Amino acid sequence: MHVLKCMIVDDEPLPLELLTDYIKKTPFLELVATHKNPLEALNTVQQQNIDLVFLDIQMPELSGIQFIQLAGEQCKVIFTTAYRDFALDGYDLNVVDYLLKPISFERFLKAATKALHTIYPVAVAAPEQQPVPAAAAAQVLFVKSDYKLVKISIPDILYIEGRKEYIAIHTTTGKIITLQNVKKMEEVLPAADFARVHRSFIVAINRIEAIERNTIRIKNEMIPIGEMYKEAFLKLINSNNLL
Repeated sequence: MHVLKCMIVDDEPLPLELLTDYIKKTPFLELVATHKNPLEALNTVQQQNIDLVFLDIQMPELSGIQFIQLAGEQCKVIFTTAYRDFALDGYDLNVVDYLLKPISFERFLKAATKALHTIYPVAVAAPEQQPVPAAAAAQVLFVKSDYKLVKISIPDILYIEGRKEYIAIHTTTGKIITLQNVKKMEEVLPAADFARVHRSFIVAINRIEAIERNTIRIKNEMIPIGEMYKEAFLKLINSNNLL
């Protein structure tokens, strides 16, 4: 997986903090620097190999538009602004995307993914090369843990446990901690193989050893079944002829 080296340029602390958090949650982004001063940020672009800049437009000393004109083609840019008036400027400057504050994580992720595909277009395999089967690719996911990307084999996952601002992915080989939430993991994992059984838990169906009243046993761990998830879970188990 390609990883984009990112920089945030914004003179306001709250957007700076929010975007920092969003980047940490996104596996294919690596935060290299943050700047409140666009002139200092311009030096960073010139001195380091920055792929993508999340750039505010209205800033003292140097506007976002002037920043792009000076930076040239050294990096790609996503505008982050509270004003709609600059959308045409963004189009003329060929920015990757235009995010209006306040920025949701879903909208941020869409823009970041667009930047990834812009910088690293999907290559067409040469005739002599064998493309990776889609089924094989679907058996692996990457998560950011301890400042690095960790590859996880989906069939090795036992269950996933939500812990406030992060999750613990329990596998046959150990536990991986990552800044993510249970809902997002539920969307990524194959629905036929995993079930949300609690606000804080997702389980691998084929790893279930026993269901005892309102709990599930996996590798001697007792996982609660939430009342609001119980009916759907039992229907899923029935559909797999497990009951």
